[in-house]
Amino acid sequence: MQMLERPRRNRKSAAIRDMVRETRLDLSQLVYPLFLVDGNNIKDEVVSMPGNYRWSLDLMLKEIEHCVSLGIQQYILFPAVDEQLKDKTASYSYASDNFYLNAIQKIKHIFPQITLISDVAMDPYSSDGHDGYVQDGEIINDTTLPILSQMAIAQAQAGIDMIGPSDMMDGRVGYLREELDQAGFINTSIMSYTAKYASAFYGPFRDALDSAPKAGDKKTYQMDPANKMEALREADLDAAEGADILMVKPASLYLDVIALLKQNSDLPIAAYNVSGECSMLILAAQKGYLNYEAAMQEMLLSIARSGADVILTYFAKDFAKLCKGIKL
Repeated sequence: MQMLERPRRNRKSAAIRDMVRETRLDLSQLVYPLFLVDGNNIKDEVVSMPGNYRWSLDLMLKEIEHCVSLGIQQYILFPAVDEQLKDKTASYSYASDNFYLNAIQKIKHIFPQITLISDVAMDPYSSDGHDGYVQDGEIINDTTLPILSQMAIAQAQAGIDMIGPSDMMDGRVGYLREELDQAGFINTSIMSYTAKYASAFYGPFRDALDSAPKAGDKKTYQMDPANKMEALREADLDAAEGADILMVKPASLYLDVIALLKQNSDLPIAAYNVSGECSMLILAAQKGYLNYEAAMQEMLLSIARSGADVILTYFAKDFAKLCKGIKL
């Protein structure tokens, strides 16, 4: 056949495919989530997230040391807090004896070169299990903001590099930026959970932190999965209020939203490859239905292809191993 255009010529060898590849996934784009518990010598696997653990600080330091040796430089830290320490105002979140704050300080002292990201929301510390302050069954937006501010400033004082407000309260980015600046933390970055959807795929994460709402759901503050253009409104607000990075959560089920924000913002776009997305792939691979290495890399590549500059993923460690030529 007489054809001038033969696209297969650019696929005929691995070397040529590598040369013309449009999207490249690099370890420097990945952030590794870690779950912290109070105590010693604890490595407790999350049943619904095989291969992921709740770590006490002593063992987490060893895990971070190992991950750093694999090339992982970015981590986001989530606390699993004992129920006895929780109250309606999440006061333990900024208490001087908070194990999470003490862990931040210790980790940054030992590993000053890594980027450590925090979680800013009431739910890990709230007796109601919601991201905001609850009154008569309603999440009160403006009452929540000063609580988040105390939390964020305490984390900045501990040495956190970047706060991650995941609460989805209106105006919280601007409020936190102003409070951080006034407290002298002008260099503490904000990675805003800009388009955080009320997703069914957060279940394993809530198992890890025991942070599910005690009553009701989060649909009055997290976004409706049916809405895409609303994410642009949230992005415009967060950018105007001083966010440094905009995040979409979940990632693989919301590639269109990631692409939309990438096309309409000059800020870096992050995407959270959430627990349910990762767990379903892991469990399918354990059953032999999928090739884990291939499927995991394809999922991450698709998120990057959609426009994500930063990917928070529980696959970060395994991806790092593959980059080092270590067989999983």
